[in-house]
Amino acid sequence: MNFQFDWQAAFASVPALLSGLPMTLLISLVGVVIGMMLGVAFGLLRLAPQWYLRALAVIYVEVFRGTPVLVQVLFIFYGLPSLLGHPLDPLTAAIASIALNSGAYISEVVRGGVGSIDRGQSDAGLSLGLGPVQSFAYVIWPQALKRMAPALGNQMITSIKDTSLFSVIGIGELVREGQTFIAATFNALEVYLMIGVFYLAITLTLSLLINLYEKTQLQGRAR
Repeated sequence: MNFQFDWQAAFASVPALLSGLPMTLLISLVGVVIGMMLGVAFGLLRLAPQWYLRALAVIYVEVFRGTPVLVQVLFIFYGLPSLLGHPLDPLTAAIASIALNSGAYISEVVRGGVGSIDRGQSDAGLSLGLGPVQSFAYVIWPQALKRMAPALGNQMITSIKDTSLFSVIGIGELVREGQTFIAATFNALEVYLMIGVFYLAITLTLSLLINLYEKTQLQGRAR
């Protein structure tokens, strides 16, 4: 078998992949923003004094951390419509699955980040006349957020890679556009290589930004 890699076909696929890139970034960004809100809410519930609130948060976290994203999006896209009585569009299903899945992981990041702040910080805020909410918002949360930032960045990277699964429900993201190009040209190896290059470029850029942030924080502490 004499196989030669067709670089021309690989580069010819770039316009098609670029057309799917905005959808990949849109799903990732909107999904993680919603996931951040869910993560903060359920992360704080994990620290609540009421056992039933903690139990609710634990159930959410374990369900969405313990099942694959692919299963989650298939359930949302194909299973929920039978319960709701009307179909969901693929974009909504994709964003919902990223939000729910990333929210479960972010909630653990939030729980660990907030829990790592010494209780004396909260007491200091209260002693200055701040209420419990103000003490959390102005004293605890800013410190916790700095510690959580690298982990949140890593979750963003994971969520971007997870969008590659959504081709199964017809979302026109990177992989789906690549598969469409392959169906027309039969250059599977070349196109999948370029898809990998696209994902690598995105994730390496985010990794560099995360590393830059960590170095900035370390330099700030050293001063």
